[in-house]
Amino acid sequence: MAQAIQKIALNVGRDIPFNKLVLSQQNVRKTKAGVSIEELADDIARRGLLTSINVRAELDAEGKETGIYRIPAGGRRYRALKLLVDRKQLSKTTGVPCIVSDGETLEAEDSLAENVKRIDLHPLDEFRAMMALREEGLDEEEIAARFHISVATVKQRLRLASVSPRLLELYGDDEMRLAQVMAFSITKDHARQEQVWETVSRAQNPEPYYIRRLLTETAVRASDRRAVYVGFEAYEAAGGAIMRDLFEQDNGGWLQDPALLEQLVLEKLTADAEALKAEEGWKWVDAAIDFHYGHTSGLRRFYGKQAEWSEDELARHDAAKVEYDKLDADYAAAADYSEETEARLEELGNALDALNDRPYLFDPDDVARGGVFISLAANGELKIERGYVRPEDEPVVEVAEPEGANIDQDGLGDGTTVASAGGVSVDGKPVGVEEPDEDDGKVRPLSDRLIEDLTAARTLALRNALANDPTMAFIAVLHFLVLKTFYHYGAASCLEISVQHSVSNQAHGLAETVWAKEIEQRQENWGHDLPGDAGEVWGYLIALDQDSRMALFAHCASLALNATIQQWNRRAKENDHARQLAQSIGFGMVEAGWTPTVDSYLGRVTKAHILQAVREAKGEQSAQLIDHLKKPDMAREAARLLEGSGWLPEVLRYPADEAHADVEPSDLGEVGVIEDETTGRADVDLPAFLTEGLEAAVSSAESEEDEDGHLEAAE
Repeated sequence: MAQAIQKIALNVGRDIPFNKLVLSQQNVRKTKAGVSIEELADDIARRGLLTSINVRAELDAEGKETGIYRIPAGGRRYRALKLLVDRKQLSKTTGVPCIVSDGETLEAEDSLAENVKRIDLHPLDEFRAMMALREEGLDEEEIAARFHISVATVKQRLRLASVSPRLLELYGDDEMRLAQVMAFSITKDHARQEQVWETVSRAQNPEPYYIRRLLTETAVRASDRRAVYVGFEAYEAAGGAIMRDLFEQDNGGWLQDPALLEQLVLEKLTADAEALKAEEGWKWVDAAIDFHYGHTSGLRRFYGKQAEWSEDELARHDAAKVEYDKLDADYAAAADYSEETEARLEELGNALDALNDRPYLFDPDDVARGGVFISLAANGELKIERGYVRPEDEPVVEVAEPEGANIDQDGLGDGTTVASAGGVSVDGKPVGVEEPDEDDGKVRPLSDRLIEDLTAARTLALRNALANDPTMAFIAVLHFLVLKTFYHYGAASCLEISVQHSVSNQAHGLAETVWAKEIEQRQENWGHDLPGDAGEVWGYLIALDQDSRMALFAHCASLALNATIQQWNRRAKENDHARQLAQSIGFGMVEAGWTPTVDSYLGRVTKAHILQAVREAKGEQSAQLIDHLKKPDMAREAARLLEGSGWLPEVLRYPADEAHADVEPSDLGEVGVIEDETTGRADVDLPAFLTEGLEAAVSSAESEEDEDGHLEAAE
C-alpha cells in the first residue's frame, strides 16, 4: 500500500501595524554589511516593500498573545521602515506585510535560515537586468542612483555586453569564472575572444592576466612613448580604436592599430623636423623614432653658448639667490615644519632654475652648415640633438706649405718641372732632366728627400725632449684627444693616436643605458666649456687647473677604449688588457648594474642557455621549476628568478664579478624550497600555475626547444 505524502502548510501572511512590531534579540545579523539603512529606506520609499518581514507573536506568561510581534528575520527592513516613520514619510499605524511563523522552530533558526539560504544575484543576471534598464532608456548614472551603487560598477556590468555570447553562456554554466569573463571584456572582437579562449581553456586554471596578455599582444600600451607623442585624440580622430579595461588598472588602455600609430608618429616627426629647420635655419634635420647608438660617429659636434645675462636678469637672479639662501638657513635652524616656507623655497628654486636655464645661441655660419637629429625620448617627448656637421659640409681649410717648400712657375714644388712630374725618377732624382748647377749662386728650395731627413731628425729630438717633460707630455696627449673628441676636422696634432668615439654596435636600447647617458652628459658639459675655435684649445688647456685637466683627460681617453668582441675581430690581446684594466680599477658588470633580462640576454639565447643560467645562479631545483615551459615564458620566469642574483654570462665576467661565482648556487633557504614528493621538484616563490600539471608538461616540453606560439602555461 502506497504511503501517503504528508502535506505542509505555509505560514500566514498579513498586514500588521508598524507600531506593533519590535526587533527580536535572536536575530543573527549583528554586523553591518551591504546596502546602508538609509539607502534601503530610499529604495522602499521609491518602490515599496518588496519582501515581507518574518515575525512571531509575543506571548505573555500564560501563553497568550500580547498583540506585539517580534522580528527574528527582516531587521534591516524594519530599521529602514522606522527611518521612514521618523522622516514622517510613513505613518506609525501603516500596515506592514508580514509572514507570521507558528513558533515550532527557534527564532534564531528562522533568522539564520533566511540569510544562509538566500543566494546573491548571479552577475550575469545582474548584467542582463541592467541591460534591460538601459534599453528602456536609463543611462548609467540613473541606474546607479536608483540602486545606490557606483557608476563604475554599472559601467563594469554593462561592459560584459562586449563579451561573446558563447563565452557568456559558458560563464552561466559555471564553465568560466567571472574574473576570466572580465578579462575578455577589454576587446569587442568576439572572434578574437573565442580564439583566445580555445587557447587558454586547454591549460588548467587559466589566469585572467594571461587572457589579457593574449588579447593585447598585438596592441600598443597607452603609456608607450609613441602613443604619448601622438596623443589619444589625434589617434582616435584618425580612426584608431583603444581597448580599455574597466576592471583592472590599465594606465590608459591599449591602442589597437600599431600601423596607424606608426604612420601618425612619422607624420608628426616629419612636421616637427620641418618646423625646426625653418625656424632655426639648419641645413638639415634628420628625424626618426630611434637612432642606433653611435649615429653621430664621424660628425663634428659644435656647441652653442648661453646668452649673456641682461642687467634685469642678473638683478633678479641675485635677489632671488640672496632670499633663497637666507630663508633656507633660517628654516634649517627652525624646529617646526612650515608649509608656507616650503612653498616659498620651491618658488624661489624654480625662479633660479628658469633664469639659469637660458637658451644656447649658435653661430649662424655653423647653423648654415650643421644639422639636427630628432627622435623620441622614453617619456614620449622630442629628443633634439643640435649642432652636427657632416664631413662634406666642413669648410675648406687652406693648408700652409711646409718650411722650405716652394711652388715654381709650373705649379710643382722643389723646382720639379712638368716633364719630371710624370716621368721616371731614381733615388728621388728625375731621369732625363738636367740637374741645376749647384754653384750658380741661386738659393733654390730644398729637395723633398732632404726635408724628410731633416724633419725626421727633428722628430726624434722632439720626442726625446717631450719624454723628459711628463707634464707637457700629458698636456700634448690631452690636446690631441680633445681635438679628436670635439673638433674632428680643421684641427691637427703631431701626435698619432686613434680615438673611437662610439661603440660599433647597433643593439636596441644601448643609448638608454646609464653608462651611455653619463658619457653623453660629460661630452655635453665639456663641449659647452671648450673654446669654439680649435686653435684656442692649447691656451685653454695650459690655463686649466690640474684637476679639470685630469677629468677632461680621463673622459677623452675613455673614448679610446674598445672591449667589443666581433665576429671578424676577436681582439684577444686587447681584451686581455681590458680585463687587466678592469681589475686595476675594480670594475665589474654586476656593480655597473647589468642584469640578465629578456631583452638583454634571456630572450636571445636557447632554452639550454636559460636553464644553465638559472642552474648556476639558483641551483638544479630552481631550474626544474621552469624546464617544462616554452621559451618565451621560460625567459620571463628566469628573469624573475635571476633578479638580484648577480649572475653574468661568462663573456661579461671580470675579476670583480668572480666573487659572485664563488657563492654556492642559491642558498635555497632564502626562497623557501619545498620538494614535491610526486614530482621531485621544488616549489619556490612562483605563481601556482607553474607547478600545475608538471608531469604532463615535462613529457612534451623537451621536444619544443625553440617552438614559437602562445604558451599553455601562464606568464
